[in-house]
Amino acid sequence: MADNDNQAFKTGDFVVYPAHGVGKIEGVLTQKIGGMEVTLYDISFEKDRLRLKVPLFKAKEAGLRKVASRNKLDTALETLGGRSRVRKIMWSRRAQEYETKINSGDPVLIAEVLRDLKRDDEDSEQSYSERQIYDSALERLAREVAASRKVTEKTAISTIEKSMGITSSDKDEKVAA
Repeated sequence: MADNDNQAFKTGDFVVYPAHGVGKIEGVLTQKIGGMEVTLYDISFEKDRLRLKVPLFKAKEAGLRKVASRNKLDTALETLGGRSRVRKIMWSRRAQEYETKINSGDPVLIAEVLRDLKRDDEDSEQSYSERQIYDSALERLAREVAASRKVTEKTAISTIEKSMGITSSDKDEKVAA
């Protein structure tokens, strides 16, 4: 496929599908669909126990991309240390914007969600829905950092939390409370 030469993924490559995060190319296969031979990427998302087949000619349109470069992830980690920019709008609208950023697959936008939902003071607690969105963003960014830097997801989470100024003692205090 000459029109899709920038999507040269091979078996074993880690890729990012915006709506699902980091997956692994399990193979390239051909199937007959509607009487046509279609070549597909077979992608597995192990953590979610999900398997996705994306036609090669639709990969770019679907947003399938390689794992972000170290520079892009460094920019995302720098974003985490920035000042929160929470807009003064209804929570439902903000939650929708956060979900859109997470599902964009862009590590910098995901980092913005984490930065904006991080709580600085001990007095303010997150609502259940804030915590769900925060955890979703953390997991999505951690998987990409882990795949890019070839570390465990736990190590990636530690790196992200360090960039946000969260220490392990902060987490221990919240768990004990």
